[in-house]
Amino acid sequence: MSKLNILTKGFFKENPSLILVLGTCPTLAVTTSVNNALGMGAATTFVLLMSNILISMLKNVIPDKIRIPCFIVIIATFVSMIDLIIQGFLPALSASLGVFIPLIVVNCIVLGRAEAFASKNLVFDSLLDGLGMGIGFTISLVLIAAVREVLGAGSFMGFTFIPSHYNMLLFVLAPGAFIVYGFVMAAVRQILNNVEAKRKARQANA
Repeated sequence: MSKLNILTKGFFKENPSLILVLGTCPTLAVTTSVNNALGMGAATTFVLLMSNILISMLKNVIPDKIRIPCFIVIIATFVSMIDLIIQGFLPALSASLGVFIPLIVVNCIVLGRAEAFASKNLVFDSLLDGLGMGIGFTISLVLIAAVREVLGAGSFMGFTFIPSHYNMLLFVLAPGAFIVYGFVMAAVRQILNNVEAKRKARQANA
């Protein structure tokens, strides 16, 4: 697999939220606004990137029998770092995201990439994988949050442009999160299926 494919596979083809259906809890919980989605995506990307690098560096040192506890300790270290950074420099974002920043420790996207990729590949490849999966997760959060914020709050990134009496409160609540998640997931899958069908058609005609 080329370096570019390692980086970009997480954007859409293997998007952790929309295709692999991982990290569903934060995907539904923090997407009430685009600002929250960007903050959560950036924090998760940082943890993915740094934990993938360190785990790849230590993969030959960590005993196989205790690799999962070791991975969790490494991930928790970087989660604590980003949590303190957000608390110190972005207190409003920290208050909005609440417990979901510490819960990155148990996010199956992060542990999954550590086990499936970083522990088996070179450092640079693991860096690209963590960055790509983090960007893909951020893309999915922003797509869902944009729809929910516009329809539910009549705003985008905090800027209100639709009067409050036109807002649909459903999309700010949990049921709205499931509805939007389902439609965005279906749309992305349909687009990918169409792209793949066109690619196969070109190959058949070549």
